[in-house]
Amino acid sequence: MRFITSRNKKRNKLKNFFKPRFSSAKPDYVLGGIIFLILIFGLIALYSASNFESLNKFGDTYYLFKHQLIFGLLPGLILLFILARINYNQWEKYPVLFFILAIILLTLVFIPGVGATYGRAKSWVNIAGFSFQPAEIVKLLFILSLASWFAHRGKEKTSDFWNGLVPFTVILALISLPIIMQPDIGTLAVVVIIAFAIYFIAGGKIFHIISLGLVGLGAFGILIAQAPYRAQRLMTFLYPELDPEGIGYHIKQAFLAIGSGGWFGLGLGQSRQKLAYLPEVKADSIFAIIAEEMGFIVSAGLIILFLVLLFRGLKLAQAAPDDFSRYTIVGIIIWFSLQAFLNIAAMVGLLPLTGIPLPFISYGGTALMSALAATGILINISKHI
Repeated sequence: MRFITSRNKKRNKLKNFFKPRFSSAKPDYVLGGIIFLILIFGLIALYSASNFESLNKFGDTYYLFKHQLIFGLLPGLILLFILARINYNQWEKYPVLFFILAIILLTLVFIPGVGATYGRAKSWVNIAGFSFQPAEIVKLLFILSLASWFAHRGKEKTSDFWNGLVPFTVILALISLPIIMQPDIGTLAVVVIIAFAIYFIAGGKIFHIISLGLVGLGAFGILIAQAPYRAQRLMTFLYPELDPEGIGYHIKQAFLAIGSGGWFGLGLGQSRQKLAYLPEVKADSIFAIIAEEMGFIVSAGLIILFLVLLFRGLKLAQAAPDDFSRYTIVGIIIWFSLQAFLNIAAMVGLLPLTGIPLPFISYGGTALMSALAATGILINISKHI
């Protein structure tokens, strides 16, 4: 009799383990719809921006577009649908694992024969002919790790200096160091601001955040002093004429593209700047091509979509059922919104060029895949609200 009872208990435990993992409740269609619109718009913009480069370099107008579909959109959609069905509470159990995976991924770029350098940054990994950018995956892993860690600690410990600020600083330093060593200052800024946002929502004191921020600004000043090209980039942002053939050229060509678009644009596919004038038209500079081809009205509409995504996400965070889901939503929404702001602000001359991609739009399979995976988690959380 005891054997039968024990066996039944084991069966019930097994059923309960799988049962809460999946949810069939209705998701937030508004949030999903906004991201879907940005994604579709981004694919159209990417094809138009990349077709000239695809033809010149690969002899196929669709090459870069197809690469984005195969290595970004397809795996991203698969992850989205899987993660949208798995109960988000499952991810709260593995903060240490996610953090360790993030550190391992970031250190892969320094392994000879594995890490790859593009420009000045050693931020890519090539394994068996397959390339990916670890930092894009790390953003999601770090958000999940921080959200779980803060949820377990509670607001009282988080607001304390020794139990909150000090360990948070150590964690942030550990994740920042390999990014600094690459070096990838743009990604570092995104990761730090996301971490600060989660820390604040989790109960971090304003005084602690300001103090840590000042220390960070001091460290940033040291990084600029150690690398003359960073200081040059900052000075060129203020005075583009100082580097007319380098960063200054990039900024001026972006201005020319945006300005020539006018209210309604030159027409889809009619960009002149993408014909080998403006650098990185498929990636960092894609917003300038959007403004040139589709004009001010469409460009402003895209910015409004990102703003609506931000406010909808924060509203979702307010209604979140628990701390872990709230911190996760804030981290992901700040990730998307911040990158959009940094990318667009650089193109219109409000900020220096940072190499930050425009979420769901810029070319980059790892970035798109990671963003869609994060979207799947957002959708699953929204089912429980």
